[in-house]
Amino acid sequence: MFITDIRKEFYDVVVNQRVALLVSSDIDALCACKILQALFHCDQVQYTLVPVTGWQDLGTAFLEHKEQFRCFVLINCGANVDLLETLQPEEDSIFFICDTHRPVDVVNVYNDTQVKLMIKQDDDLGVPSYDDIFRDEEEEGGDDSGNESDGGSEPSGKRRRYDEGEVERRIERQRAMREWEARRREILFDYEQYEYHGTSAAMVIFELAWVLTKDTKDMLWWAIIGLTDQWVHDKITHMKYVTDIATLQRHVSRHNHRNEDEDNSLSIDCMRISFEYDLRLALYQHWSLFESICNSSYTSCNFKLWSMHGQKKLQEFLADMGLPLKQVKQKFNSMDMSVKENLREVIEESSNKYGMKDIRIQTFGVHFGFKNHFLASDVVHATAALLESTEKDDSPGDNFIKALDCLSRSNLERLHGGIDLAKKKLMAIQQTVASCICTNLILSQGPFLYCYLLEGTPDVKLFSKPMALTLLCQYLLKAFVRSTRNKRCKLLPLIIAAPMDVEKRTVIVLGIPPESETSDKKNFFGRAFEKAAEGTSSRTLHDHFDTSIIELKMEDRTKFLDALITLLS
Repeated sequence: MFITDIRKEFYDVVVNQRVALLVSSDIDALCACKILQALFHCDQVQYTLVPVTGWQDLGTAFLEHKEQFRCFVLINCGANVDLLETLQPEEDSIFFICDTHRPVDVVNVYNDTQVKLMIKQDDDLGVPSYDDIFRDEEEEGGDDSGNESDGGSEPSGKRRRYDEGEVERRIERQRAMREWEARRREILFDYEQYEYHGTSAAMVIFELAWVLTKDTKDMLWWAIIGLTDQWVHDKITHMKYVTDIATLQRHVSRHNHRNEDEDNSLSIDCMRISFEYDLRLALYQHWSLFESICNSSYTSCNFKLWSMHGQKKLQEFLADMGLPLKQVKQKFNSMDMSVKENLREVIEESSNKYGMKDIRIQTFGVHFGFKNHFLASDVVHATAALLESTEKDDSPGDNFIKALDCLSRSNLERLHGGIDLAKKKLMAIQQTVASCICTNLILSQGPFLYCYLLEGTPDVKLFSKPMALTLLCQYLLKAFVRSTRNKRCKLLPLIIAAPMDVEKRTVIVLGIPPESETSDKKNFFGRAFEKAAEGTSSRTLHDHFDTSIIELKMEDRTKFLDALITLLS
């Protein structure tokens, strides 16, 4: 059931309970979690935080905590499957779900007692009406009423007299039932065919804080990071991003206006959030401009930096801007002030000449005191790198806590550590893209493009993680579209597979929709993967909250792909 008044139906209910907080491993969920933790801290609500990476984790976490807790809050997980069927809870357990995954399962929508959905209704949800999906038992029971009435009450010798009208009515009812079921299947297929994402969970929880008049600048910054995560990982359309940015900009103006009257607005540890029309260059303020241009997918794909011609074009671009190589290749912080002053305008002017009209993007930046300045995308990259770190043998739980820590402004050292990891990750992605394009690893399989990262590829361990593989996949598709001459291939989606666990001999498989400016970001691979696995009895594990990411046994890869080709042709 959808919650209409989030304060009354959610917060006032949980504020007097012990709450189990089950949080998915993605940046938006972490930000929503931080805001909710701050609210719980204000009202001294007791809660237990449990990170969950997939459906198995969620099931285990529920089993461990179902005795002690009645209230479960699920962030970015649980909306897109029939939750009661999956978890089999007791009658008195209540689930509050704040999830960006769409479509929302119809059983969750129409369950009035145990499942409460904190999902913005202005997202275009298109949920089928109750009568199209469910029939009341009396209607169904009507089918068999004929049988019982002519039951064995008469002596066997007499021929039964059938009421012809009754028989016709029964046949008519059965026909109507068959038609209704066929229509139901069709409606559900249309509704569940595509997977996509709705409003950021962090924004939904921030609006709760605002309604409670407990919103702070930190909470607003976390909401901004949650939205920026959706943009960085290409989960929402550009239109949706711009609309949500405008909503957050109003909150930023309100907070900045509130602080103008206070004396400490420029104290040493103050926090200032500002709306910025900044460059689409990853981490450029914490790197050198040259390395950022080389490792950002937008510029790298436009220049085709994997080719000699692209490298030459980059040198021409830098010359056109009139920036000395010495300046461009040193750390951004060390560049001359005279160069930095109008750097954005200079880059934008030259970018327009080179066909990069969208080099600037609406975003937000934050100043902590006088020294530290971060863009929202910097924090997203850093947090993602910490969350999926493969450097030490840390458990997913340890990485989750580190990523959560780096979002606090008291923990800037960890954030800087995350930024260093993110640079390594972006360089690994750039090098992998270059080698895939140069060695023609992307194959056209008919209805889709396919790329398999071989064992022994540098940094292949990094790409066994979903977010890193998603970034690689998007970057790879952009690069392929820029470099191929085949017009048909430019319109195809991409499936990428990478080794997941060498001992268990599994691969991680991920599919993304075709690359286009007007793309609605709707992904049909989730259903296609399920059908292909069923049809070939491939040993797959659909454990990820995104249905378009699965694990597959290496031996079954070929038959699984063949089935997909047949299915999608």
